[in-house]
Amino acid sequence: MTATIFETKATRGNVTALMVALLAACVAFQLNASMLSPALVTMGEELNTDQAVIGLSQTWFFTAAALFSLFLPRLSDIVGRKKILVGMMLLMAVGSVIAALAPDVTWLFVGRIIQGVSGPTVPLCLIMLRSAVSNPRKYGTLMGLITAVNGGVAGVDSFVGGYFAEHFGFRSIFWLMVVLALVATALIACLAGESKPAAGTRMDWLGVFFIVVAVGALLTALNEGAKLVGAFSSGTLMLSLALVLVSAVAFYAFWTVEKRAKQPMVETVHLRQRSTWAPLLTTTLTMTGIFAVINGIVPAYVQAADGFGIGPTEMSLIILTPYALLGWIVGPLSGKLAPVLGYTKVLRLGLLGSIAALAIMAFLGLGSLPLMIAGTVLLGIMYAGTVNIMLNGLGVVLSPAGNPGFLPGMNAGAFNLGAGLSFLVLPAVLVATSALGDARASYLTVIVVGLALTVAAFAASLLIPKPVEAEVAE
Repeated sequence: MTATIFETKATRGNVTALMVALLAACVAFQLNASMLSPALVTMGEELNTDQAVIGLSQTWFFTAAALFSLFLPRLSDIVGRKKILVGMMLLMAVGSVIAALAPDVTWLFVGRIIQGVSGPTVPLCLIMLRSAVSNPRKYGTLMGLITAVNGGVAGVDSFVGGYFAEHFGFRSIFWLMVVLALVATALIACLAGESKPAAGTRMDWLGVFFIVVAVGALLTALNEGAKLVGAFSSGTLMLSLALVLVSAVAFYAFWTVEKRAKQPMVETVHLRQRSTWAPLLTTTLTMTGIFAVINGIVPAYVQAADGFGIGPTEMSLIILTPYALLGWIVGPLSGKLAPVLGYTKVLRLGLLGSIAALAIMAFLGLGSLPLMIAGTVLLGIMYAGTVNIMLNGLGVVLSPAGNPGFLPGMNAGAFNLGAGLSFLVLPAVLVATSALGDARASYLTVIVVGLALTVAAFAASLLIPKPVEAEVAE
């Protein structure tokens, strides 16, 4: 009896220590995106460039994150999850140093791309947590706590980012990132255990090469295609079409390699299943529709002279902080409810709430600051605290038992792909509609486009199968 109690306490202690390390890693990663949101205008001013170029640096960060997310979780199954996570944190610190010292926007791009290696941080943390916690209810709650960081670090990150940008310049934010990445590295090294469920398996590097080329070429094609919005160029059009062709050829080569490989990175039978492509499609559409709205479009409108003319610190305090704080609070609750009510039911409820929030922001919030705040508050509850949690969770619980890093990695790629597309598509719509001469009408169009994409995400979510093994009876 005494031995059992001792073992239970020891297990709790191990899980607590692991949670501290995993949360530190997720916080450090999240700061790469959310802390910069209120600083984008300042970054453009200090580096003497326009907001389109600064937005492109965000796109390339998420592009790099998407590409590394495709294979790092699978590699971690083979060489060790702790080892890969430590390496990701160290490279995040290196990228932050380069961005902090950047003399121009080119070096900012280099730093952001290196930071993108940390892309699969959240799914890798969830995989490590699932291997340590077998109880569905307990896992759901802890999953919600970790994943809630994806919506922002309780709002503190946005506030601190706005304050630092306003008083010390954008470089100070990157130096803070360096410190936090190093702290996370130390905690993971000391508190997390190692696991290699696929030790001895040979990594399918040829498959990795082709899938990275396929996704990278597609993202670059979209990036080039966005330039056509401002000014049509036959050269740009031809380059975009050529890149789309390269992407299609590379994906066909990837599919062929995976069918013939003895130890494939991804079994093609899994790619055909709804449990794979439906959550990936839902994640991509959701992120494309929502991410840039809350992290770029709305903050820019609130700060703009044609909007509400509010400074970055105040904007962070009234817009981004409540959004992230509510996501942090609601996340563990939705994670706790998921195994009981059902992951897909909670996801769809969150998507419907997100659609309502975007409608409030578009049709009422652009003319009223209190209603804009109300819309972002609802989005914090429904997207940051619910949808984001369920999408990350589904990537883990729907993954094949024999390849646990496969779907979380692909889903992390979908998250970052969607975030990159969001910062690509929505600002392009903003530029295209700015010729109307009515700033409010232009921002309205952008948010409505985001709303339409979120409706499409809800439709895609109806195809996601129920993860029966991860759910329990009430």
